[in-house]
Amino acid sequence: MSAPVLSVKGIAKAFDGIQAVAGVSFDVHAGELVALIGPNGAGKTTCFNVVNGQLTPDAGTVALDDAPITGLPSRAIARRGVGRTFQVAATFASMTVRENVVVALSALGRDPAAADALLARVGAAELASAHTATLAYGDAKRVELALAIAGQPRLLLMDEPTAGMSARDRSTPMRLARELADDDRIAVLFTEHDMDVVFGFADRVIVLDRGEVIAQGAPDAIRADPRVQEVYLGG
Repeated sequence: MSAPVLSVKGIAKAFDGIQAVAGVSFDVHAGELVALIGPNGAGKTTCFNVVNGQLTPDAGTVALDDAPITGLPSRAIARRGVGRTFQVAATFASMTVRENVVVALSALGRDPAAADALLARVGAAELASAHTATLAYGDAKRVELALAIAGQPRLLLMDEPTAGMSARDRSTPMRLARELADDDRIAVLFTEHDMDVVFGFADRVIVLDRGEVIAQGAPDAIRADPRVQEVYLGG
């Protein structure tokens, strides 16, 4: 297998003496959808924030395409090829959809004329002139995904991509992520509480509990793992 796009080695982070993440290591390869799951408080968001540069780890390293990015600010990491979506869709509510994408493209040094093509890519072309404040939540998540891939990232971080969405709409962001992984060879790391989404879309699953990796592997192996069943899947 080729070298990983993302390599996380031994990261640790504590808050006020409480260990949120303790020695977590994993890789994500090009074209791969990897789910990071675990109970509330397991350390998933802390891992995301370390990778994304919002937190500096107390120990350990993060590398993107073999280049160290540990401790770099989020803006610098984004420019190196990391996009991110959030649990609550993060868009500029006072702007139109097209204006949102133009701002993102300009900030990342890309031609703003690519905005309409980018919106078409995520199935939101017909929303270009709408104000984001008026969008249905599922449509806002499409726009947020367009912002996250505006910089043509090598790695896409999706934090709870289906949170707040109806059961009928939950497959939409994951189908888009699958297309990005397959067509553009983007590495995708996502957190998710809906196990139907996890086992339906992930190529590989990493399970955290109390800040440590307790299992990682193919979805079927994770589903059958006794320890994962005990701490997270409920038997």
